[in-house]
Formats: sequence, C-alpha cells, structure tokens
Amino acid sequence: MIENEKLCLDVAKALRRTCGKLGITYVFKASYDKANRTSGRSFRGPGLKDGLKTLDKVRSEVGVPVLTDVHTESQAAAAAEVVDILQIPAFLCRQTDLIEAAVLTGKIVNLKKGQFLSPSEMGQVLKKAVEAGGTKLLVTERGTTFGYNNLVADMRAIPILRRLGFPVIFDATHSAQLPGGGGDKSGGQREFAPVLARAAVAAGASGVFIETHPDPDRAISDGPNMVPLAEIGALLKTLLRVRDAVGWQAPEARLR
Repeated sequence: MIENEKLCLDVAKALRRTCGKLGITYVFKASYDKANRTSGRSFRGPGLKDGLKTLDKVRSEVGVPVLTDVHTESQAAAAAEVVDILQIPAFLCRQTDLIEAAVLTGKIVNLKKGQFLSPSEMGQVLKKAVEAGGTKLLVTERGTTFGYNNLVADMRAIPILRRLGFPVIFDATHSAQLPGGGGDKSGGQREFAPVLARAAVAAGASGVFIETHPDPDRAISDGPNMVPLAEIGALLKTLLRVRDAVGWQAPEARLR
C-alpha cells in the first residue's frame, strides 16, 4: 500500500540499487487503494488520483517499471495511463469485465490466482484474457485458503501454472499471510516468506513478489508478513543461487 510518497521513493531507490547490482529485473508495486482490507475502518490508501501521482513519480524519478492493482474497469483505463503493469487482485480474478478492460489497455496484465481456486482453474481465467486479445500476461500464485486464518502454498502449483504457457510469479509474502488472523486485520508469519520464495524458485517460478518495508512492525498494511528492507539483498542473492542450481526453462506449453 502507498503509505506516503517519500516511503515509496526511498524503497524503490534502495531496491533499484540492490537489484541493479545483482542483475535482477525490478518492478515496483504499490496499491493506491486496498479495497479488500479485513476491517472497513482500516486505512485503504490515498485513493486513485493521488495514488497514481505517486506511482507516476516513482516511475519517472526512479526509472523502474511500476505495477498496481485495479478493481474496476474505469480504474484500469486510468491506471494504464501511468503504470506499466495492471494487476487483477486475487479476490477479483474471475471478474470477466475487469479482465477484459485491463487487457484492452494494451498493458501487461498480471492475474493473481484466487485463494479459492486450484491452479488448474486459472486456465479459464487466462482463457478469458487471451480471448480478449491478451498476449502480455503473467499469472501469480499466492497460496490457497486452508481455513481458520491460514493459507497453504502448494509448490505443485508452479509447474501446473507454467503449463498454461505464461510466466509464473510467486507471491512469497502474501502466501505467508494469516488472513483475518489479527481479528480486525490480517496476521502473518514473515519468517516463512524466504523459505517459500526459495521453494518457488526451485519449483520453476520466473519471478517473486516480496513485500518489504524499512520497519515492518510499523507498516500500515501487511506488516506481519513483510520482509525487512535490510534483509532483501541477502534473500535475493540466495534466490539467484537457487535459480542457478536448478536451471531455468521456458514454459512448457501455450494456453489453447
């Protein structure tokens, strides 16, 4: 979530330097509106207008690609004027009109697997995007609802999703989330995010999504499952070693 402009710029610059040294492609992600927070009283972000201004500044000043979530067709059109990648949130991944609107912008579209779907069911989601003309697509695994405030990250999902023919991203920090585990907010187990990230790269993920913050315990949203910014560099180095150890292969098939 966009807490404030300065934090976004500081984090983006720090990660650009780290990823640049390691030769890693870096995409900055932040939400202008967290529309699915556990409590209706929770801070949701600065909103579309001010949020897109911040994302535009990150993109132009830091010089990195930017990704953000969209929740409605009109948001997709507005966000596409600023960002490089539009993300369909997990809870909205079956919303046909939203998927079509995002694809029609011509931007890269990242489709997050719903916590309520099996990996193979994402084939139908991707099919909607392809039939709308989508070719620049990503699919993200973020765990599956296990019940009682818990998620399970099944690494079989990575090769299953790869068979659909598009790059697979693994959301390591949201997979370590405990939805609603804090009563009026979500909890998390950030100590497991690096473990899951290593496993996902070994299983064939083409990229990882990792939420970070200089002080996760003071973060407004998702702090319990965030990796501290100071630890990101060491984690990325480990992920590169895992990738090099197992090798990288292109997706096995194309969606039909």
